[in-house]
Amino acid sequence: MTVAREFSADNKQLIISIKGKFDFSLVQEFRQAYSHIGDSQPTVIIDLRETEYLDSSALGMLLNMRKALGSSVKGVQLVNARPEVRRILDISRFDKMFVIS
Repeated sequence: MTVAREFSADNKQLIISIKGKFDFSLVQEFRQAYSHIGDSQPTVIIDLRETEYLDSSALGMLLNMRKALGSSVKGVQLVNARPEVRRILDISRFDKMFVIS
C-alpha cells in the first residue's frame, strides 16, 4: 500500500503517509485515507518522508482534500518533504495554503 492512514493515540491527529510516487494513480487511495474522519476535528498531517515525487495531479488532490475537509479539521500540515518535493511545493506556492514543516 502506498498510502497509509493512522490516527494518533489521542485522535487529535490523522497521519496520512505517502510512499513512492504521489500521482494520479493514487487518487482513490488518497481520497479514502481522509474520508470518515469522525467528529474529533483532528489536524491532518500529510507525511511526505517517503514521497519520491509528486506531480500536478497530487497538488490538485491536496487542494481538493483541503476543500472537502473544510472546517471538519483543525488544519492540514505537510511534513518531512524531501528537498526535491519541497521545491515543487514552494514553486506551487503551497506554503501560502498549507503549513509546511
